[in-house]
Amino acid sequence: MRPPASISALPSLVELERASAIVHAVIPPTPQQRWPLLDRRVGAEVWVKHENQTPVGAFKVRGGLVFFHELAASGQKVTGVVTATRGNHGQSVGLAAARHGIKAVVVVPRGNSVEKNAAMRALGVELIEHGDDFQASSEHAAALAAERGWYRVPSFHPWLVQGVGTYALEFFRGAPALDTVYVPIGLGSGICGMIAARDALGLRTEIVGVVSSLAPAYALSFAAGKPVSAPVTTVLSDGMACRSPVPEALDILLAKLARVVPVSDAQVAEAMRAIFSDTHNVAEGAGAAPLAALLLEREAMRGRRVGMVLSGGNVDRDVFARVLSGTDLGGP
Repeated sequence: MRPPASISALPSLVELERASAIVHAVIPPTPQQRWPLLDRRVGAEVWVKHENQTPVGAFKVRGGLVFFHELAASGQKVTGVVTATRGNHGQSVGLAAARHGIKAVVVVPRGNSVEKNAAMRALGVELIEHGDDFQASSEHAAALAAERGWYRVPSFHPWLVQGVGTYALEFFRGAPALDTVYVPIGLGSGICGMIAARDALGLRTEIVGVVSSLAPAYALSFAAGKPVSAPVTTVLSDGMACRSPVPEALDILLAKLARVVPVSDAQVAEAMRAIFSDTHNVAEGAGAAPLAALLLEREAMRGRRVGMVLSGGNVDRDVFARVLSGTDLGGP
């Protein structure tokens, strides 16, 4: 089975409010926090949206809860689902599928995060390693879904955008008026959710997308105004390891995004260390990328009120130990 056709329009405030009720019935809102040491480091008033503090350690859980709620409400008879992930989306699907009594298969690339894999298995998913990157895993997931006759859960869909957009609604309502917000881009649901909430609330906040310079597909696509695929070589930012952009997401970004800032693995590692030093929070690569971009643009942001999304904290212990010690991770 295939999901219903996606819609091009962003969710309305009514839809985001409805999604919030679904999400908050299961998990509480996450905090938006200002940290004095981080303010000092950046030279601005910095508000952090702590999506690393959800029950699965990342923002994606919101999308899964809403997706499976809407799937159940649609009346479709689904006994099993298949999806592909680098980890956080898979945990979201695992948690939500279990709540609905649905079996879940999650396909990950070979060499994926050991601890993210363990977390998915703990949620009851059948984990399959296939391919060398997310794109290969996604293609295998589609083949498996067809073979088993199971429902293929995509990584980008209007229901997912509605779900993850609830973090942005919390952020804009919980923090003072923000001049600029930095958001990581994986496949696009998180940043599209931020854009949706901004527009639904009628705000003028500038939204900046952040990608890995070693997974530059969205940056190249944004510059070209059309989808451009690019190799993925990032060692640290697996949550942004996208080889090919989602056309529906790119259309939204081209119309609504201020700019895209690429950051290197070395800059992400420095941001992970800064977040730990200044806030004692753990950030995975994608979660620290907004700070890396903000530090690159700190002169332009000096004295302003800026937001950043700490999208997740699911980094393997040995990787984080090497980041904190400044040990070379084998990438630029």
